[in-house]
Amino acid sequence: MRSFFLPAATLWQRELVRFWRQKSRVLGVVASPLVFWLLIGYGSNDLGRFYSGALVLTVMFSAIFSTISIIEDRREGFLLSMLVSPAPRTSMVLGKILGSATLAWIQGLIFLAFAPLAGVSIHPLDLIPIAAAIFLISFTLTGLGFVIAWRMESTAGFHAIMNLLLVPMWMVSGSLFPMATAHGVIRAIMWINPLTYSITLLNGLLGLPNANPGAFVSTIVTAAFGLVLLLISGFMATQKSTKSAA
Repeated sequence: MRSFFLPAATLWQRELVRFWRQKSRVLGVVASPLVFWLLIGYGSNDLGRFYSGALVLTVMFSAIFSTISIIEDRREGFLLSMLVSPAPRTSMVLGKILGSATLAWIQGLIFLAFAPLAGVSIHPLDLIPIAAAIFLISFTLTGLGFVIAWRMESTAGFHAIMNLLLVPMWMVSGSLFPMATAHGVIRAIMWINPLTYSITLLNGLLGLPNANPGAFVSTIVTAAFGLVLLLISGFMATQKSTKSAA
C-alpha cells in the first residue's frame, strides 16, 4: 500500500508546490469567471441565476490550466521518468488528478466567498456538503482534462480541444438557461451532459432554483462520471507505459 500511496502523495504535493510558485494563476482563473458572472448577472438583474454556472466555470478553468502540466512534464522528460519508475501507473494518475483537483477545489472555494453578492446565505454547517460537492466536480473535470491532455503534444492543441468540448458543455449545462425552457435537441443534450448534474447539485445545495433532477441523482451521476474518467486515465497510462517499453 505504501508503494501506491507514497508516489500519489508526492505528485499531489508537487502540483501544490508548482501552483504556489505561480500565484498569478489564481487571479486569472478566478477573475475571468467573476467578470463574466458580474456582466451577465448585472445585465440580466439576476446574479443568483448564474452563480452556480460561474462557480463551475472557475473550477473548469482551473482544471484546464492544471492539466496542462501533463504536456509540460512530457516535454521536460518528467513524465517518462514517472512511467519507467517502479511506482504503479495508477498511483501516478491518482496523484496528478488529485493534485489538480485540489487546486481547482481551492479556487472554487475562493469564488464561494462571492456568494453574498448573489443573495446566497450559506450556513456554516452547509459548508461541508458544498465544499464536498465542489471537490467532486473538480475531480471530475480534472479527470476529463487528464484524458484529453494525455494524448496531446502541444498546449495550443490542448486549448483548442478543451474550448471545443468544455465550453459548449458548460453552455448547455443549465449555466445560461434552465433545462425547463430548453427545446428539442438542446434539451436532450442537457439530459446526457454530465455538467448539467454538477450545476443542479450546486443549485440544490446553495438553495438556488433549477435544482432538478435533485441532489442525490446529481451526486451519483457526477461521481460515476468521475470514476469512469479515472479508470480511463489509468488505462491510458498503462497503455502508454507499454508502448514506451516496446
